[in-house]
Amino acid sequence: MNHFKKISDLHEALGIKPPEHPLFSVAYGERDKCTAMNELEFFSAFYIIGFKKLKAGSMVYGKTKYDHDRGSMSFVKPQQKVIFRNVELQEKGFLIIIHEDFLPGTALYNKVKKYSYFDYEVNEALHLSPGEEEIIWNLYFSIEKEYSNNTDEHSKDIIISHLDTLLNYAQRFYKRQFISRTQLTGSTVTKFNALLAAQFEDRRTKDIGLPTVSFMAEKLHLSPRYLTDLLKQETGKTALELIHLFLIGEAKNLLAEGEMNVSEVSHSLGFDNVTYFSRLFKKEVGIAPNKFKNHFLN
Repeated sequence: MNHFKKISDLHEALGIKPPEHPLFSVAYGERDKCTAMNELEFFSAFYIIGFKKLKAGSMVYGKTKYDHDRGSMSFVKPQQKVIFRNVELQEKGFLIIIHEDFLPGTALYNKVKKYSYFDYEVNEALHLSPGEEEIIWNLYFSIEKEYSNNTDEHSKDIIISHLDTLLNYAQRFYKRQFISRTQLTGSTVTKFNALLAAQFEDRRTKDIGLPTVSFMAEKLHLSPRYLTDLLKQETGKTALELIHLFLIGEAKNLLAEGEMNVSEVSHSLGFDNVTYFSRLFKKEVGIAPNKFKNHFLN
């Protein structure tokens, strides 16, 4: 497993010319084969922004294979595992590589951490429309021009400004993708609730704990951050909030039936701690679970 701390080492492994700057580089589709090796598996100290259309091979990021049906952007943050296997590009693409040490003291240092798409799996890459591609390519060429010119005291600020604009557009385009992909693939929240219901049924015969966002995301073949962003777009609530609402709905039903006490209801839903269950129930319903039960029984 390679762990690249210098951008020049990643450039060498990918078979592209050495970078002009030790902490920042751009590479524009210089070869049909993206890597000098059949397989390259690595961690790095870099943010990596890429645009590519694959002709052959695969890219794995996290646990998931890259969806290369269309021209896509992907966003990798430092210390995340990436694997290239026999990658060949259908058309020219680009890479923007930003060492984490390039950002301190700039407006992007904190801002880049708030872009949730850096936590998405690669199969949740940003699929661009032709008009969106044009915007991104124009921004890339503006960055490349500044990168290739003789640097001066203004160069870094200008590059940071262009990067900021590119990342803001990516945020906008991802939001569009959430809407358009929902129409193509069906409601995420419907699938999410169906999975929760199945999980609850399984709990009747198996001793399994509370459903987690990570568990739900894995079952739906999404990353936790992407799942939460999709659900937030559809419902205004996060994945965790929807899990809590589902569990409280089941709890209300069980309490109203009157056959279990609060502790038994808590355990049947997968809570390890009845105090945590009672606190969550009161937060969502407004009254303690025992008072809710008594209200129905009386």
